[in-house]
Amino acid sequence: MSARTHSRPAPAPRAGAATRLPWWALALPTLAFVALLALVLDPSDAHATAGEPALTLLVERAQQLMAR
Repeated sequence: MSARTHSRPAPAPRAGAATRLPWWALALPTLAFVALLALVLDPSDAHATAGEPALTLLVERAQQLMAR
């Protein structure tokens, strides 16, 4: 009994297959890396501050935007 052979599918054309990343796809990981690197280099600044509500509001706003 002969085994059935399968042929390979034809490769997809690459004429219009260019994919571009949005600007934030590189900016956000870079920003996170820099922030974590800053904490590693100077861990004394890693404590929570109660005197800066602007930072808290910024983080809350970022969470709201990501939740959408």
